[in-house]
Amino acid sequence: MKPSRIFIDPQIHFGKPCVAGTRIPVYAVLELVQAGIPFPEIVTQYYPDLTLEDVAACVQYALDLIKAEEVHRTSVAPGKALAAQKGV
Repeated sequence: MKPSRIFIDPQIHFGKPCVAGTRIPVYAVLELVQAGIPFPEIVTQYYPDLTLEDVAACVQYALDLIKAEEVHRTSVAPGKALAAQKGV
């Protein structure tokens, strides 16, 4: 088993996942990816302490979370669910 490039420490960024060996939160890297910034530019222009593998690990971490997420369907009609969320 290879060591994880992502770690969680309650004392760093309030327990948000970070890239190992840094204080760079995964969400900050993912925001750049979402903005369409290429991995090499993220490393050279934004976070020179990261490697391309670190950026890829952030994306993989997000994918793994989504894969593990449990979705629970409800029988409430979509319009009623929105009204319930708004407190109507």
